[in-house]
Order: sequence, then structure tokens, then C-alpha cells
Amino acid sequence: MKDKKILKILVIVLSVLLIVTVIATVGYFFIANKTSSQQTDESKEELEEIAIQLKEPKDEGITIFNGDNRPVAVMIDNNVNAWPQYSINKAYIVYEIIVEGQETRLMALFKDKDVDVIGPVRSSRHYFLDYALENDALYAHLGWSPQAQSDISSLGVNNINGMIYDTGTSRTDNSKYWRDLSRNAPHNAFTSLGSIYDVATRLGYRTTSDKKSVLKYVVDEVNLDSGIIANTVSIPYSGNHIVKYQYNSEQKKYERYSKGVKQKDGSTGEDVLTKNIIITFARNYTLNDPESKGRQGLDNVCTADGYYITNGKAIKIKCEKKSRTAQTVYKDLQGNEIDVNDGNTFIEICPLNADVEIN
Repeated sequence: MKDKKILKILVIVLSVLLIVTVIATVGYFFIANKTSSQQTDESKEELEEIAIQLKEPKDEGITIFNGDNRPVAVMIDNNVNAWPQYSINKAYIVYEIIVEGQETRLMALFKDKDVDVIGPVRSSRHYFLDYALENDALYAHLGWSPQAQSDISSLGVNNINGMIYDTGTSRTDNSKYWRDLSRNAPHNAFTSLGSIYDVATRLGYRTTSDKKSVLKYVVDEVNLDSGIIANTVSIPYSGNHIVKYQYNSEQKKYERYSKGVKQKDGSTGEDVLTKNIIITFARNYTLNDPESKGRQGLDNVCTADGYYITNGKAIKIKCEKKSRTAQTVYKDLQGNEIDVNDGNTFIEICPLNADVEIN
């Protein structure tokens, strides 16, 4: 009888222990699963936060190249009768390249600015298309050379030809291009940034772009401490066309001169200024043109010598362009892509034999 009582007690104790063990085990797994779930949720939140940060613009703080508006490239007349040119200071990049008659023409790129008057607008030359394409820009011009007309078609350039939309003699006509009758033709055609976007929308062209800038802009000031002094820069495109830049140390920008004349922006009357200057040397040659106008060709798909100039200093660089549509990469002599100051840039693509002076 006594043994049965002891056995009964042992059974009860073992049963209690078993119940406690089961409860403890279930509790452990419940807590562990809950903790794991919390950790998973936390990890998910962290990953989402990282993803948001990755989507943010990498050039945060850059003012010259922001927003998703597609750039607009406008051909600008550079004949003396076209001066002063309008809204040059509002362009973030201006390309200057030699054309026939030992003159040059400009192509100004605009982005995310409300620019009411741009010009005078002139006709296209085929090698300017390469730089419109590498910047993913809408291309605005007034007429074209035969080579440019052919290439615009074959390369699929989203172009807006003022010969089609040049219907007005003033802004009040609501025309997309208009003539200023106080000037002599052909140096009197103008357009606006809003007009170009309007026509682009009508033609079904894309008006936004996610393509990165050709230039590697940085927020921190670039001073080129190892460079040579560059207070004055002289670029002879030909015997009768010399471009000069004079450094203004107070504004930390360069004042532009052409043919000995200090350039002004017609929209404001202010000096034409630039934060950066890039010089590229490229072989130009006269085309076998049936019209015998001396139109030029340009060997620009190559690795070219050049200079980067900013804040009163200059360094030698290499300019690599692998195809007509590929972005030009500007590198120092160690092979690193150069940092470029946050500001507007004139890119001077000058003849191989140009005796450039920097001092």
C-alpha cells in the first residue's frame, strides 16, 4: 500500500515536470519566433531605407545639373553681326567648334531654367550632333548643311528645325522661332526654352532624361593645386578668330573675349562668364563639298589632348570619345576622370595646330 502511494506521487511529479517542460518549450519558441519576426521587420526597414538612399541623386548639392528635364542644345550664331548673343550665361555647357570661313559656331546646352530668349539661332553642322547625342539633348537649329541633314536622319536625332517653325516676326506671334527685325538676317532668329519643349511634346519626343552628366561635377571646390597658372587663356581657331579668357579672381570665373571684344549676354548686358574651360585638340579638314562652301569635317572620335582650366589654374588632360554617341570622358594624365567645379563650362574644340597660350 505504501509502495503504491509513493508510485502515485512520482507519477504526479513527473506529470507536473512534463507539463512545465512543454509550457517552457512552447514559450521559448513563441518568444524566439516573435524576436525573429521583429528582427526580420527591422532588417526589412533597414533595406528599404538603404534602397531609398540609393535612389536619391548622387550629385546632391550640385546646382548646375539637376532635375530630370531633358537638356536642350541650341545652335548659336557666332558671327560678329550676331553679337550680343542671348542667354549664353544661362547655358550649363557651351561647345565652340570651327566651321567654314575660319569662323566658329556655338552650341549651348540648357537644363531646368526658364529661358525666354535664346539666340541668334543658326544652322546645324554634322559634328555638333555628336555632342547633342552624348548629352541626350533635344537639338534646336535653323536649317542644316547637307551632311547634318543626312546625319540627323540616320542617327535619329530629336531635332527641331526653325526653318519649319520660323513663322513669326516677334514673340507676340506665339511662334516657336521668331525674327528680330532690328537685326539683319540671317543673324536675327531666336527661340525660347519653353518653345522647344512645346514643339518636342507635339512631335512625341521625350522631354525627360535620366542620363548622367558628361562632366563629373563635385560639390567641394576644385583648385588644381598641382596645375600651372592660368590667368589668361588664348585659343586661336584661325588667323582672324581668337578666343581669349581672362580670370576674374574676385568672381572666381573667366571673362570671355572673342576677336578682341569682351562678350556680353544680350539678355542681361552682363559679361559672359564661365567657371570652367575645357580645351580639346581635334583635327579638322575641308570637306569635298559640291557646294564649295569650305564646310569642315572633324576627327573627334579618338583620344585627344587637352586642358582643364578653373580657378586660375590649368592641368593637362586626355579626352576620350569612343563613338559619335558615346559620352566624352575627361581624364587626368594618371587616367582618373577629372572632378569639375559646380558651374558653367565652355568646351573649346580647337584645331590640332592651334597655338594655345596659357599664362
